[in-house]
Amino acid sequence: MTIVKTALIVQNCIAGNFKKNLESSRNFILSAVQKGARIIVFPEMNLTGYVAGPDILSISRPINEDLVTVFSTIAKELTITILIGLAERTLQKKIYATHLVFLPDGSYETYRKIHTAPFEKKYFTPGNKISLFQSHGLIFGVQLCYDAHFPELSLAMALKKADVIFIPHASPRGSSQEKYESWIRHLRARAFDNGIYIAACNQTGDNTKGLFFPGISIFIGPDGNIINKSIDESEGVHIVTIKKTALDQVRSHKMKYFLPYRRKDLFNL
Repeated sequence: MTIVKTALIVQNCIAGNFKKNLESSRNFILSAVQKGARIIVFPEMNLTGYVAGPDILSISRPINEDLVTVFSTIAKELTITILIGLAERTLQKKIYATHLVFLPDGSYETYRKIHTAPFEKKYFTPGNKISLFQSHGLIFGVQLCYDAHFPELSLAMALKKADVIFIPHASPRGSSQEKYESWIRHLRARAFDNGIYIAACNQTGDNTKGLFFPGISIFIGPDGNIINKSIDESEGVHIVTIKKTALDQVRSHKMKYFLPYRRKDLFNL
């Protein structure tokens, strides 16, 4: 039976202060591991901070050897998986909202945000690859913030046998209660329709570049029910438990698991 403790990190990320965000992230990792977490999920672009305007040109960073070494070493030494994000600047001067997945064997993989929000399109290039990752007995996907509004992306991941989709956010404005009410409208549907876990977390606080983020994390079971939520707006490590047995219970029930009964002859997915 696979049971994986996972940490959803709600973090204050200062836009452009990579050093501070890096140190904060390392401290959160150690705290999460002390709480028993084997997978640790940070908000979208937590290392660089998030902006959608021209400031992104100066705060974006390449994925270099120093950055990779820091987190690949931690992941290997502690036998954990770390999902951590940045505004990635490539040699071609393109900028991606990127999440890095550092695995316990010291390797890493990347996910680039596929759906950029309308106000991001001027500065961000969308990714084009739907990726799944494996660690600690789980198959998981990563989506970033605006990605979650497109049901076909979650469906594609579910059809590739994802057990859970992690959805790091950099979603500003409003109170944490308002953000929670917004998120559950679509996130519960993603879990229920596909028979998968959904786990999401957000940045929190003032990013010093004109944006304030309402801290929130949410964990939804494959039956669409909310298992855990935090809406207190403070930084923190929120431990949730992913159980394969819960997935099996839903997927073995003919009236709770819908994917096997889709009309494949009518749809491309």
